Amino acid sequence: QVQLVESGGGLVQAGGSLRLSCAASGRAFSTYDMGWFRQAPGKEREFGAAISWSGSRTYYADSVKGRFTISRDNAKNTVYLQMNSLKPEDTAVYYCAAHTYSGGYDYTKSREYAYWGQGTQVTVSS
Repeated sequence: QVQLVESGGGLVQAGGSLRLSCAASGRAFSTYDMGWFRQAPGKEREFGAAISWSGSRTYYADSVKGRFTISRDNAKNTVYLQMNSLKPEDTAVYYCAAHTYSGGYDYTKSREYAYWGQGTQVTVSS
């Protein structure tokens, strides 16, 4: 069983920055693709960013491209989401997720990820 714990959320003014962290349990973290999703009040969960197991490939939703950066440190079993130029519409609960098996998949879909963290709240004020 994989356990993921997000941290780093909080309240920030528009234009500010936050860095989210997701710490994973176990020793197989370096084999997992990882993703960040978010869920705003009254809306469905949506894809934000993903990173391949090695960190060599990254993918971003259009809504965050150019502002957010996903990265990972496999030695620390941690994935990060650096969020810059935050906007009020970025307000959401942010979740990290792990894709644990090999092969092609749609990294933008929640159903492709087997394990999820508890979420961390990000609130951006204007």
